[in-house]
Amino acid sequence: MVKTDRSRRDFVLAAGAAATLAAFAPLSALAAPAVRGRDYQPIDPPQPTESGGKIEVIEFFSYGCPHCNDFHKPLDAWVAKLPADVAFKRVPAAWNGAWANLAKLYYALEVTGDVARLDGAIFAAIHEQGVRMPIPDVMQEWVEKQGVDGRKFADAYKSFGVASKINRANQMVQSYRIGGVPALAVEGRYLVSTEGVKSLGEVLTRADAVIAQARSDKARK
Repeated sequence: MVKTDRSRRDFVLAAGAAATLAAFAPLSALAAPAVRGRDYQPIDPPQPTESGGKIEVIEFFSYGCPHCNDFHKPLDAWVAKLPADVAFKRVPAAWNGAWANLAKLYYALEVTGDVARLDGAIFAAIHEQGVRMPIPDVMQEWVEKQGVDGRKFADAYKSFGVASKINRANQMVQSYRIGGVPALAVEGRYLVSTEGVKSLGEVLTRADAVIAQARSDKARK
């Protein structure tokens, strides 16, 4: 897990985990009970959610984070198989200037409708191809090469709407007390723990248990 500029928390990744998790299906409906301190830490105070009656899961991430790069493929496979009562969203962290530009990239591509198509390619460009994506001119050239409307992207990147989303993301990172990424939060109440994990699968198994906990909480209300 990558923290702020000050430090980096160990986020242990098992060899071959990404391939193993390609077929990983969430078992949140059948997961063992979540254990506070092992599977999650409570978010205090709880945060409001925006997913209606569904259980909201948020990934806090950055394209610049190497562990987010390792995590995104198995996470995508997991998200694709989430139950219908779970809503997934992403919030980019912007702890420094480079990551702030990458957060703007994410939201600008949301505006142009290209973020889902280019999500994996952005990780690959940064972490495998060495593209200096946080530099605005490099970013602009790269997205145009991927078939994005350059003018539409540039306008979105500089827009008040994207700036507002960045401000909201920063507020959420602070309110959720996110100290490192990748991080998964469930229903505004639980932060999935990555302490002591030995594989990516264990993180997602813990997330399943926490989702089951949130579902049980909803049923009792």
